[in-house]
Amino acid sequence: MICNSIQERPELKLVSHGRKMALIGRPVPAIEGLVIATGLSPLIKCSFVTGDPGLISAFVERWHKETSTFHLPVGELTITLNDVSSLLYLPINGAFHSFEALSMDEAVFLLMELLEVSGEEARAVTVRAHGAYVRLSWVRAIYEMRCQEQRWIVATRAYLLHLVGCTLFSNKSATNVHVVHLEAFRNLGQSGGYSWGAAALVHMYD
Repeated sequence: MICNSIQERPELKLVSHGRKMALIGRPVPAIEGLVIATGLSPLIKCSFVTGDPGLISAFVERWHKETSTFHLPVGELTITLNDVSSLLYLPINGAFHSFEALSMDEAVFLLMELLEVSGEEARAVTVRAHGAYVRLSWVRAIYEMRCQEQRWIVATRAYLLHLVGCTLFSNKSATNVHVVHLEAFRNLGQSGGYSWGAAALVHMYD
């Protein structure tokens, strides 16, 4: 009797947010300087619309999560902070921001405080997203409203939350972004001092 002990890998799901970034576009001139100051503006152009499933699948097959390395015919390779800096032009020096899990109530409070929405709306959008998340489409709507109201600091936070939700901190839902990332934009003057490259690498490994 022959037992097949090899477990087939689940079907690979590629998530691309290129079209979502096209919908929000570049930041309006009034907040462009604030976005640039965070060090995250290179991400605006890094989203892609289509990918190569075969190529990515080949890399996934050779990824060893125990060592965070690719086992390739040429040897064992890993993605380094220098790679992140060279490819994404993100700062790799600076403070490390620790993102800790939020409860629903904490997420609601953060949305009320930093995006200046009502408690009822904040609770409704998190319930709709089934957790401490909000839909990227909702974040775009908040951004547009705050721009119309000329509430530029809040508009910048919404833009940046959408940006990292489409790039650095994208997830398998393909539609939501975790509210916890909004905390990094509480004080925009400090946001540029974070090591975004390190945060990107940690999130990718996770």
